[in-house]
Amino acid sequence: MPSDTPPSANPLRVLYRDDWLLAVHKPAGLLVHRSPIDRHETEFALQYARELNGGEHVYPIHRLDRPTSGLLLFARDPATASRLGKAWMAGEIDKTYLAMVRGWTAESGLIDHPLREHATDRRARDEPQPLRDALTRYRRLATTEIPVQIEGYPASRYSLVELYPQTGRKHQLRRHLQHISHPIIGDTNYGRTRHNHYFAERFGQGRLMLAATALSLRHPASGEPLQLQAAPEDSFLRVLSVFAGDAVPLSTN
Repeated sequence: MPSDTPPSANPLRVLYRDDWLLAVHKPAGLLVHRSPIDRHETEFALQYARELNGGEHVYPIHRLDRPTSGLLLFARDPATASRLGKAWMAGEIDKTYLAMVRGWTAESGLIDHPLREHATDRRARDEPQPLRDALTRYRRLATTEIPVQIEGYPASRYSLVELYPQTGRKHQLRRHLQHISHPIIGDTNYGRTRHNHYFAERFGQGRLMLAATALSLRHPASGEPLQLQAAPEDSFLRVLSVFAGDAVPLSTN
C-alpha cells in the first residue's frame, strides 16, 4: 500500500501499514524504547509508533541501535508479534543494511567472526561473557578516493557496502566491519576518530553511516512474500555525495 506521512511533530515516517503490521523509518539518534543506559531520555520510537497506531499498543519485532537509522517493524497485535518473533529467531526474515566504511573492501565476502555477548547487568561487566557465532555477508556497491590526507596517506579511500546479517548479535555489523579493518564512518565505539571528525566537520554534523534499508519476510497473515524498503534519510545521503551520483540511493523524503 502507498506510504503516508505522519504529523510533522512525529519523527517517524510510515512506510507500510495494514491490519497486522506497521513499518516506519526511524531517524538516527532516536531510541527504540527505554534503556537503563539512557535513563534521562524521554522520547522513543515505541511511543511515536503507538501514536501512529491510534494510541493502541504496538510490538517491536526487532531493534535498531540509537545512531542507526532506517526501517523498523512493529506488530499491531500480540498474535502477530508472536508469529514474527518466531520467524525472526528462526532466520526467516532477511535484513539489508547500507553502510559507508573506511577503505576499499573486497567486492563481496562473508565475515564469520564470533562475538562476545554484552553483559546486561552492570555488576557482571567485568566477567567474561560467552562467545556466540556471528555471520555477516556483504557486497560492495561503490568506491571513492578523496584527495584529503587523514591518516598519513595523501588520499583517503571509502566504500559503500550492503550488509546482510545472518545472525543478530549486539552491534554485530559495527563490530564485524571493525574486525575486517573497514570500520563504519561515524562509529564512535568501533570506528576511526580522525575519519569521523573529518566527515562531521565537512558536513556540519556527525552521524553513524549505517542504515536499515530493507526487510524481506512472509506476511504473518497471508503467508505471501512481503518486501519492505526504506531509502536513507537526507543526513545519510549528504555524506554519500562523496561517491558518484549513480551509486547513491534516492531519498523518499
